Amino acid sequence: MSDEPGGAAEAVDTVLAALADPTRRQLLEVLAAKGEATATTLAEHLPVSRQAVVKHLAVLDAAGLVSGGRIGREVRYTVRPAALDATARWMASLAADWDRRLAHIKRVAEAAERDAQARPDKP
Repeated sequence: MSDEPGGAAEAVDTVLAALADPTRRQLLEVLAAKGEATATTLAEHLPVSRQAVVKHLAVLDAAGLVSGGRIGREVRYTVRPAALDATARWMASLAADWDRRLAHIKRVAEAAERDAQARPDKP
């Protein structure tokens, strides 16, 4: 993340912090499956109160993972995949970097092993 602009790094940090809580991950899964739902509807699928769901939704909203739109007296929430997509891209980039590093270590180790086998042993 060091080569990313500060805003992108902060966005990834915020998403990862929001997803660190298992209740929020479950809430996001339920909301993704339903497409759109109110806090009351979401609370029916979780072992927490409606007030707790509202607080969790506020964290997810601040991370850019959900958005709420008022329709009459209800606030209906939907998943916003852009922040999750950006975080997934960062994670894929990180994984690719590690794959390159590990491949380099493997090449160096294999070259050292070949060199050791090619040299005659000295008494």
